[in-house]
Amino acid sequence: MKRITVVIFMLSTVLFTLQSCVSAEKLVDHGRYDDAIELAQRKLSGKQRKNPKLVRAAEEAFRKVTAREMREIERLKRSNRDENWGQINAITRRIRERQEALQPLLPLTDKNGYTADFRFVEVDALEQESRDKAAAFHYAEAGSLLQRARQGDKPAARAAYRELEETQRYFRRYENSAALKQEAHELGITHIMVRVENNAPVITPAEFDRYLTNINIADLNNFWQHYHVRPNRNRNYDYEIKVRITDILVSPEVVREREYVDSKTIQDGFEYVLDERGNVAKDSLGNDIKVPRDVTIEAWVIETLQQKEANVEGLVEVRNLATGRMIRTAPLTASALFENYASTFRGDKRALSQETRRRIGNAPVPFPANEALILQAAESLKPVLLDRILDYNHLVEV
Repeated sequence: MKRITVVIFMLSTVLFTLQSCVSAEKLVDHGRYDDAIELAQRKLSGKQRKNPKLVRAAEEAFRKVTAREMREIERLKRSNRDENWGQINAITRRIRERQEALQPLLPLTDKNGYTADFRFVEVDALEQESRDKAAAFHYAEAGSLLQRARQGDKPAARAAYRELEETQRYFRRYENSAALKQEAHELGITHIMVRVENNAPVITPAEFDRYLTNINIADLNNFWQHYHVRPNRNRNYDYEIKVRITDILVSPEVVREREYVDSKTIQDGFEYVLDERGNVAKDSLGNDIKVPRDVTIEAWVIETLQQKEANVEGLVEVRNLATGRMIRTAPLTASALFENYASTFRGDKRALSQETRRRIGNAPVPFPANEALILQAAESLKPVLLDRILDYNHLVEV
């Protein structure tokens, strides 16, 4: 970690050195006028004896960039296209901000007595004019788009919303742009109905459909997409995501028994070491030599396993309601498993494994009813359904 920090510091130092070596004159030669002005400002600010090269570079860069941008403004105005007013406004703001940034340095005189000539241009009136006309252009565009949106054109509604956002970039409270923006948003929302259709060839609990539709669908909503699970007669839906339950299977109640042995080697007391004559061996101090005695212990386990499972199978279908076209069909499955272990043993308890110990003392329990297990499977289907809807989010046009 320390070496990485050192390398990053060295690279930063090299980059800073390289940037410092770039002269304002070279920046001007390459047409990077604002970079040249910024470099000159940074190096000249606060200094009494100002570098002549920097002073002249700043003067030349300012003259050239101002001339270039004024020519661009004239070109845009001559084209007589209303959509150009936004670009004109951006240029006039750039000119004003550049002049305001240079103002504190004036008069800019180098150490030889030369005073740079910065000929500021008056752009306040043009900036205001372009601001007014740019806002009016985007507002008018939004109005035309909204007429189409009111006829059901959702892309036009979303485009109108963007045009009104542009309008409010120039004037926060431009005429009734806030109300129109709200209308454009409402007209541009894609409404998706999520339905459950139970076609399973079995009798299901009365609450089954309610379990599936009782999902927090609002978490899936985004700015241009709203999901619904309860139909509203006054709303037109654009897409339908249908969950079609095709089958529900409940396995028989299964009871399995098995016997197995847990064994373990443990130390149980000690035994004496005998010499070649069969006598107890002695150590150098005359004490009897003894070693731990290992014994293998066992426990015979009888385990009862109860199992029962419910599986819900279905399809998720995404349909464009305006065209009737099926966009996507994919399988959807979920299950609920009941499982209970009950174990007894005989023998040495110390031989039991940790897993066996957790099951010792458990007793068989009544199997859950089919209805309860089916509802549990329906509950486990909900997060799978939400994930699938998110996967299909891109299929719904916005």
